[in-house]
This record gives sequence, C-alpha cells and structure tokens, in this order.
Amino acid sequence: MGARHGRAGTARGKDPVMSQRFDVCNGDADGLCAAVQWKLHDPRPGALVTGLKRDIELLDALRAGAGDEINVFDIAMCRNARGLARLLEQGALVRYFDHHEPGAIPVHPGLDAHIDVSHTVCTSLLVDRHLDGEQRLWAIVGAYGDNLVDAADALARDCGLSDEDRAALQRLGESINYNAYGEDERDVHMLPALLYETLVRYRDPRRLIEREPVAAELDALRMCDLTAAHACRVRWQGEAGSVHVLPSAAWARRVAGCFANELALKEPQRAHAVLVTRRDGGYFVSVRAPLAEPDGAHALCARFGGGGRALAAGIDVLHEPELARFIDEFAAHRWCAAQTWKEDADVRSRAAGRT
Repeated sequence: MGARHGRAGTARGKDPVMSQRFDVCNGDADGLCAAVQWKLHDPRPGALVTGLKRDIELLDALRAGAGDEINVFDIAMCRNARGLARLLEQGALVRYFDHHEPGAIPVHPGLDAHIDVSHTVCTSLLVDRHLDGEQRLWAIVGAYGDNLVDAADALARDCGLSDEDRAALQRLGESINYNAYGEDERDVHMLPALLYETLVRYRDPRRLIEREPVAAELDALRMCDLTAAHACRVRWQGEAGSVHVLPSAAWARRVAGCFANELALKEPQRAHAVLVTRRDGGYFVSVRAPLAEPDGAHALCARFGGGGRALAAGIDVLHEPELARFIDEFAAHRWCAAQTWKEDADVRSRAAGRT
C-alpha cells in the first residue's frame, strides 16, 4: 500500500493548511484510472491509499479528522461500512464513486455518494460522467480494463480515435488490470501505488504508451501468462459455462482475472469461473456471468462468502471441501438479464431510507 500525505485545500471546520486529502482506490484498472481522472481534474497534494485487487477494506485503517477530504474509488461501500461510518463521525468529507452493491448508504451531510451498479458502467465511467468527460481517455482505459468493451468502444468512437489508438488503449487497460492480481506483493510486476505515479504524469494515455516501457512490459507479461492459462486443462464444462482450476503459481495468481475476462468476451453466451490454488490451501475464485445474461455472479459467490457485482464477482477463500459443491452450484446456477439499480448523490437519501 502506498501513502503520501499532503494538504487537501479548503475544508469545513479545519484550517485549510492543515487539512489532509486522501484518494482511496482499488489497485485494478478501474480504480486507478478513476483516481487518475480525479487527480488530473484536481491536482492538489494528497495521499494515495491503494493495494492489490483483493485489498478492499481500505477505509478501516485510514486515519482522518474534521475537514479532511477523502475521495473513494471502486471499493465496495458494504465492505467499508464501519470505516466509512467512523470517518464521517469524525468529521471527514467523503466523496464516494463505486459500482458494487453498496448495502445501506449512510444519510450524512459529509457524504457525497455516486453509486451505480448497472452492468454497463464502472467507476471510471461514473467519474467521467461527473467530470463531463474532462479526462475521457483515462475513462476509456478504465472501462477496457474492467471488461466493458462495448462501452469503451462507444466512447472511443465518440472521441474520434483511430482503430490503432483504440486497440492500444484496450491493451493498456487490460494490462493495468492484470497488474493488480496476486495473493501478495510478491506476485505482481509493480505495486499499484507505484504504477499510479507513472499513470498520473500523463493527461493523454497514448503518450504514456509511447514513452514509458512499463506499458509494453505489462502487456508482454500478460500475454505470456495467458498462454500458460490456456494450456491448462478445463476442470468442468457444459453448455452453460466452464470452470478452470489453475495451479499455485505466481503467473496463475496474476492472470486469473484477465483470463476470466478473456473467456467471457470469447464466449458471451456462457458463464466462466477461474479458480487459482492458494499458497495456504483452497482457492481464489473469479466468476463472470454470461455477457448475454449479465446478472447472478455476486449471488453465486455470496453463497460461499464472496461478493462483487452482478456481472463479475469473486471468492477470496474457497476451501478444498467446498470445491465439488461450488462446481455443482455453478453448473446449476440460473443467470438472468441484469436488473438496473442506480443511485447517485441527488437521490441517495431516499435510497438509504428504503434499504
């Protein structure tokens, strides 16, 4: 986890010189690209708080007080409810962008919530919406990284990007996303906090691709790991989907999410689960609902202590004795068309009252 401290500017109830700003984000492509958009929009100094893909409860350890500004991107509110409540009670001002199921959204004057769990949006697109497209190229990169290819393609066309530029931004988004997966820091090529420092130097991600070797390095590693994943035997497959179990290896832990996304794009009528053997036993699990029926991944994973979104979800620890039951329930699971649930700042109070 990276953290740099600095002044956040004017904030209620505190001397602006002493106020702190924190940008808190998931370390995957969607989280980092959302944070990059906001930093380019508002470049005042602040601390970045991030981690690997599975580091979600990032607000729990955050220390902030009255008037401090906290911008949160792409971490589930329901997994951070306790930390969020504490920070609001202490007088922090929290701006929250996310596309995961939020649970009960607090009604609090210090919270500015932008939540939309529709399967056609990601956090980078929510920030793009809020900023009226000010940093749209980074929103496109984030959407590609989150496997929202149709949405990203539509924005790329609106921007007049060439096919070559569009393909380059897609590779970049997928490579940033790939870099976030791992059981711990030993597995990844570059810590997300360090990668962010490179990304945020560029308003145009195409210039980053031209000038920074890390973009090509990540893409080459990703393609190598994907080749290894495709060489593994399928554990189960049927008309409705497939289950892949990868070995306990750093490359497998890195490529799990990317591999699941690739399977979903290649076979949009089928669901896919990618399991990776953990060092300590059991499995990490990444589930993708069929793109043609993009609802149900979070419901399936919740039965095994996991969570996520209707389209894409996961399980941090699936114990070995549960593997057979997981495959059975995956095979029998009924996928369905996505239900639209949308919540933004203007109606958050009413939604929280209904929850």
